[in-house]
Amino acid sequence: MEHYADLAPAELWILAVPDSQISVVAAEIAKAFEYHDLNEPPPVVFHCSGFFPADQMAPLQKLGWRLASVHPALTFAEPVTSIQQFEGTLCGVEGESSALELVEDFLDEIGAIPFRINSESKSLYHAAAVISNNFAVVLQAIAREAWAKAGVPDDIAKQLNTKLLQATCENVVAYGPLGALTGPASRGDTFVVAQQGKDVAAWHPAAGIVYKELSLLAQKLKTDGKTQDGVDSKG
Repeated sequence: MEHYADLAPAELWILAVPDSQISVVAAEIAKAFEYHDLNEPPPVVFHCSGFFPADQMAPLQKLGWRLASVHPALTFAEPVTSIQQFEGTLCGVEGESSALELVEDFLDEIGAIPFRINSESKSLYHAAAVISNNFAVVLQAIAREAWAKAGVPDDIAKQLNTKLLQATCENVVAYGPLGALTGPASRGDTFVVAQQGKDVAAWHPAAGIVYKELSLLAQKLKTDGKTQDGVDSKG
């Protein structure tokens, strides 16, 4: 296939392309399928960006296509593993109601669990996923590097990483962020926090900033039950 016009008509279309290409591909498809059989219901199309809302495909909407977006909340580090992990994956969906009805049925059929999100808050929704997953991975890398600097053997560092991360995940699920929080900032050990912050900053300036800011948020979480006013982190 060399051209979008070579594609066969379909009831459901999936745009699994990089975020920056969604509007471009939508415009090209719109050109190729400018004329639609009025006797057939307009197609449903969804993209898989966690950041852009469904209206990123506006050129297709002008043709009457019904728009939606689907964001599988799963880490796709390796294709085979991701396929094995997909069953039961939560998928944030938004878009036109008539499109979501078909999309949600499709997701149910392939074993996913759809839930609706606000289109206007999608960037914040996706940022939460980045913080929960991607930044957690970066923090593990910093911890591994710090253990190496402190002379901890690599095999022991991996065991420490595994044990602490598994226990933390289990505790957050069981008790919520507030109940799972431990460490010097949560205990009010201000001297330890201050000195460790200096030591980390001397070793790794960027990590020192992260340590300081997260320690402040940890203190607030332990004191107020939330990291900012108006947000409850207990459950």
